[in-house]
Amino acid sequence: LTLPQFVQLMENFVGEDISLPIVKRLTAFIKGEYKQTKEEKMKQREKVHRMSHVAQRKQLLEALFEKWDSKACGSLDLEEVIAALSKFKGHMGKEALMKAKEELCSRYPQLSKAGKLSPKAFQIFLDLIASKFTGNEDETMDNLVSFLTTSVEQSHIKSLQSSARRKWLQDIQKAAETCGTSMEPVYKAVIKALSQDMEAHGGNKTVSAYIALLEENQLSPEQGQVLLRYMACTADDAPYILNQVLHREMKGISFAAIEQGKPIYVPRVQHHGNIHFWSSDDPEEDKKGSLLVLPLYDAHWRVFGILGLDTLRDQSHKSIFLTHEITFYEGVCHAFSKAYHHVCMRENVLQVAVTALDWLYPRTPSIHAVTIYLVEPGTDKNYALCKMITTDNTGQKEIHRSPVVLLREENLLRDYLFKCTDSSEVTLTSIYGEHHIAVPLHDLSRQTLGIFDISIGQDKKLPPQEQKDLQKMLKMAQAACSEILWRFLEEREPTQVLEAEHVAHLRHAGILFHRFMLQELRECV
Repeated sequence: LTLPQFVQLMENFVGEDISLPIVKRLTAFIKGEYKQTKEEKMKQREKVHRMSHVAQRKQLLEALFEKWDSKACGSLDLEEVIAALSKFKGHMGKEALMKAKEELCSRYPQLSKAGKLSPKAFQIFLDLIASKFTGNEDETMDNLVSFLTTSVEQSHIKSLQSSARRKWLQDIQKAAETCGTSMEPVYKAVIKALSQDMEAHGGNKTVSAYIALLEENQLSPEQGQVLLRYMACTADDAPYILNQVLHREMKGISFAAIEQGKPIYVPRVQHHGNIHFWSSDDPEEDKKGSLLVLPLYDAHWRVFGILGLDTLRDQSHKSIFLTHEITFYEGVCHAFSKAYHHVCMRENVLQVAVTALDWLYPRTPSIHAVTIYLVEPGTDKNYALCKMITTDNTGQKEIHRSPVVLLREENLLRDYLFKCTDSSEVTLTSIYGEHHIAVPLHDLSRQTLGIFDISIGQDKKLPPQEQKDLQKMLKMAQAACSEILWRFLEEREPTQVLEAEHVAHLRHAGILFHRFMLQELRECV
């Protein structure tokens, strides 16, 4: 138990109306009765040492990845990494390297096609290499990290450029973590990052940028099963591009970039012959400049859209994209993908919560209201809680498109919500005679992702059957949320059980709640 978890456990045990002398007696009893054997002390020390070592190594690997990824593109070239690693421990090292590469590519089938290593895949690759050597695996891993750290050099100018670019990419992720479930702040952060880089490192070229996402073509399937919808762009291009739709049969290179899974660069659009121009202000033969289209990948290396940039509005007509710029734009694609899927994950978690409440309310008339919060990360305990959904005693829901943000220091009466977040444990409280049960939704590392704040009015507890139904709902909601979080990781493809899941994909995450409910029912029969 962590300190917040221990305190929460004790508070739940003694209740609210307990007197101070009894609390002191309980404390004295625990101090007197709690004993720890030498074996337990040794195990605890070993565990702490191991956790400290793992955390330190993780920091070293992250620093090594950032140092190597000097252009802040968010991934490393697989063959470049292999070339550097091939000098580690001679022939024995090469043999271990090839075995590890084979295992890595079997775990990530799309990786060999893309030829890229994400931070997570990079760490797994090094773990696999270390496991192929005889002797102490931890020692081999430390030697491997040390060898690579000294092998990767970076000039001071490159270091400054990389640092600035990485800050802009972090701003994209921050926008995703503090926007509730709105994509607008993420789109703005992407366009801002591109503009800032152009000013600082791009010779102040005039660049148009746009993001288009794949979606199912429901209105005109004869023009192709999927289409590209332009969701965001630089301000001057909005009248021509925003919300436009590109079909596969139309002119353009976007679908070619999607199918090839690689960036396509056209240095001179006037000589290409297959470019789709959204603006019709000038004749096509007068349009000059460069065009770059980069595919957007999800965590499983599947393309879900494109990032496009062009210099058609640059009056010099000599503006081309340099190699260091293109690699940074790949980093922007990676950052946007992480941010986009983070927002999608939160949307799906809320969909599960809505479905769970729809199931619960007819069965629990004693519940007065439920409020659902999502946690917005911050430094240490300076996080915020976003009020996303509120329901009344009839189950009528209000979904807050502009969420109300709660800060700890401004909401003393709701401190129980922050205690619930800190401890990741159920928290009970009473405010002006109204009893609340705060229940955390956990992420995969058992940190608090969201909270169900359940009001049961003046009753101190629910009737037995309602309590049982509430516990069942919370269990299934947690199982469905964990499944969603797994789906957004690189490690695993989704496991689909119900036919409806094949049709809905992740658009109807609420189906997952009913799937887990059905599986439990089958186990009970």
